[in-house]
Amino acid sequence: MIQEEIHTAPIQKNRIRLQEYAVGIFTTYSTKSAIKKAIKKGLIFVNGKIASTGMYINGGETIELYQSEEKKSSKNLILPIEILFEDDYLAVIYKPAGILVSGNKFVTIANGLAQNLQKSSLPDAVHPKPIHRLDYPTSGVLLIGKTSSSIIALSKLFENKKIKKTYISICIGKMKEKGVIDFLIDNKTSFTDFNVLQTVVSLRFDFLNLVKLHPKTGRKHQLRKHLSAIGNPVLGDKDYGKENLILNGKGLYLHAEKITFTHPFTQKKISISKEIPKKFKKIFSTM
Repeated sequence: MIQEEIHTAPIQKNRIRLQEYAVGIFTTYSTKSAIKKAIKKGLIFVNGKIASTGMYINGGETIELYQSEEKKSSKNLILPIEILFEDDYLAVIYKPAGILVSGNKFVTIANGLAQNLQKSSLPDAVHPKPIHRLDYPTSGVLLIGKTSSSIIALSKLFENKKIKKTYISICIGKMKEKGVIDFLIDNKTSFTDFNVLQTVVSLRFDFLNLVKLHPKTGRKHQLRKHLSAIGNPVLGDKDYGKENLILNGKGLYLHAEKITFTHPFTQKKISISKEIPKKFKKIFSTM
């Protein structure tokens, strides 16, 4: 067997069953049922001994996850990833358009992280895990946790709206210079600030706008749904665009340009950006 991931449990206020504690700790087996199966197969060790489904975690235990050599060899993904920032706790990477962040597919950002990031030297190091999502056709900056404590802390920052994300998009049609979009998504309140940076005249689309976006909530497909709702869908959006105004073959013109937050462990302000793709500059040449 080959060691896949290792984790040191912090002190717990109340002891917790291993198969419940390990959910979200190991990327390889992320659900309770998967953790239970791994325990039964003898792939999880606690303090050097094979774990059991009845085992509890109090804190201070070293938990190791293994895989068979056959399974490991079939899961090596060669996926170069651009690293924009990295320390022992977290990383910020660039996600190209046309690749999933995570999921059941083999080629995902999540599956390629371990081969690109430096392994954390901290005792609660885990398999690197994306903290948030970017749609398959969206490019841009993506925040990654490298330890169990950083994954929890960064997730809380998102939950408490302490992480600011800035997007750049190209939108179709005549737009107001700036505003707030507050249409409900899945019957939940959702807000997006927008600011038009530049506008050009287009024979096919009348107007194309370079727009800066700040989502105040994190609903699924929020930016694309919001822009479609005000009549200015993102260029290239096949799901929420206007049927007669779909641009084919160029992808979606939506880019996560910048992420800003206070590092939960060093308390330093982190602001990482990635310039817009070349296809944006072909339309707005002054960018």
